[in-house]
Amino acid sequence: MESSISKTSDLITPLKQIFGYTQFRPNQQEIVETVLNKKDVFAVMPTGGGKSLCYQLPAYLLPGTCIVISPLISLMKDQVDAAKQNGLSVEFMNSSQTSSERSRVYGNIANRRLHLLYVAPERLASESFIALLKSIPLSFFAIDEAHCISEWGHDFRPDYLTLGNLHTWFPNTPIAAFTATATERVQKDILSKLDFKSPLLVRASFDRPNLFYHVKPKSKPDDQILAFIRNHSSEAGIIYRTTRDGVEKTAAFLKSKGIAALPYHAGLDQEIRARNQEAFNNDEILVIVATIAFGMGIDKSNVRYIIHGDLPKNIEGYYQETGRAGRDGDPAHCLLLFGKGDIPRLRYFIDQIPDSKERSHALKNLNRMIDFALHTICRRRQLLSYFGEQTGVPNCNACDICATPPDGIDVTIEAQKILSAIARTGEAFNKAHIAAIVAGKHTEEIRLHNHAGIKTFGAGKDKKESEWLDVIALLISRKIISVSSSQPDNLTLSDTAREILSGKRKVYDLEQEEEEQTQRKVVTKSRIPQAVDRGLFAQLRSVRMRLAKEGGVPPFIVCSDRTLHAMCDTLPRSKKGMLEIHGISNAKYDRYGKDFIECIETYLQNSPSTQRKAF
Repeated sequence: MESSISKTSDLITPLKQIFGYTQFRPNQQEIVETVLNKKDVFAVMPTGGGKSLCYQLPAYLLPGTCIVISPLISLMKDQVDAAKQNGLSVEFMNSSQTSSERSRVYGNIANRRLHLLYVAPERLASESFIALLKSIPLSFFAIDEAHCISEWGHDFRPDYLTLGNLHTWFPNTPIAAFTATATERVQKDILSKLDFKSPLLVRASFDRPNLFYHVKPKSKPDDQILAFIRNHSSEAGIIYRTTRDGVEKTAAFLKSKGIAALPYHAGLDQEIRARNQEAFNNDEILVIVATIAFGMGIDKSNVRYIIHGDLPKNIEGYYQETGRAGRDGDPAHCLLLFGKGDIPRLRYFIDQIPDSKERSHALKNLNRMIDFALHTICRRRQLLSYFGEQTGVPNCNACDICATPPDGIDVTIEAQKILSAIARTGEAFNKAHIAAIVAGKHTEEIRLHNHAGIKTFGAGKDKKESEWLDVIALLISRKIISVSSSQPDNLTLSDTAREILSGKRKVYDLEQEEEEQTQRKVVTKSRIPQAVDRGLFAQLRSVRMRLAKEGGVPPFIVCSDRTLHAMCDTLPRSKKGMLEIHGISNAKYDRYGKDFIECIETYLQNSPSTQRKAF
């Protein structure tokens, strides 16, 4: 297969012809050009940031076959189906295929007919498969979900360690590795394991401006979930619960209330899991209730909300899971129900980890997640800070804290009590000990250090210890106190803390609005854009559903909601007009263009008041 372009700067034409886009998203062009120049790439890009294009476009343009390593069978199938819709020659090879299907794929490989071949990492443990790859021209390797390589990533997969041999087996074949989430520590670990020498390093912004982050105190989670879904009745969403039992109970509760919801967890029969996932992908149901076993295999672009009914165990997992909403770029809502009762359950699982270093790392990650839920500062700023990214925007207007600014409450007296206890104990104790002192609890450690005799002991006995822990969390979030790096968990005072103690500065907390008021303000965040003709949009969705069933693919692979919205906006009634729509490639026009044009024409004939546009 020969490249169809002579220089890497001439990429817009194939970008439009193959993918239906007129411009690259941030970082995409630099990555594509680097791959075309046969150099290694490591890219951290958010979910929905267009990672697959970064290897599919150069795979189309370069001679040879690109080998894509992907972790889940369901993810492979959707990606292969989507690539075929755009006219690429692509196959996958995994255990779900019959021997005759695998033989057909082997034949296509041997005859050098493929732009891309998707395989699981386990396939690379086969000597015969490695020998096959050495017998054909390879363009490059693309590693999807590369965080699975690192023990410090949120989803480590031992089978991914085989990939460390790629540069040894194929010294002249470049590697492009992609992940949606990796801290600096995880990134360093991945680069080491893949033996990258001088790759292009890309850390795209982790900001997903179309996602609305919302944390709500958990009271009756099933009732809260039901109320949210009823406000989003025509939209697709995923509900995450921590346990299989929680998944089953929530799914059954929703079904009893008339919501067509299906469960998904590892305890279900594989055939049932596959059937439930397919029903969700195909828009046959709009709600799926799942453990985190349901996730990386989802490429569905029109998920409009994610609900976490329980506290996730770390920020990376939470970011990855919320990132499954709004992949098409349209607004989506991410609701986290947080109850302090979630913490002991997660701590129990962490305590079972045998390796002390791994256990300490998991506990640190959990504490960061708790801070995210408790701190009354911009949710987006907290997420970006975790990944080492700062935002210069004081108000994101896309989280519950920023969109519904609550009134300030003066908590200076409470802060002074905590700060005084820290100062009087020499900044040498953790938050549990400090909270116990202020609450006036006679613990064994307080007796051991004679801390019942200090002036601050019992100064806050009118409140529970848990309330004083909340004050400490607030002070940490404002950087008024910090956790010592030399003595784990010990609290230390900042210069600001000393100003507060001396009365030179005040501290304010934020009082959350009632949920009903907050919900009224943010519910429109994930709705269809106001300018869209809802009647036409509904009819275009029906056409998409029919075409998907005829083609045996999920509706989002035919086209995204964003593409349908663009059709509603410009009303294309010609090939030229349809090819100007975002996401309509040449191949997609040939398959579907006339059906959508016919739908638009019929709608306009029956709706004479609708503005006609010459496209």
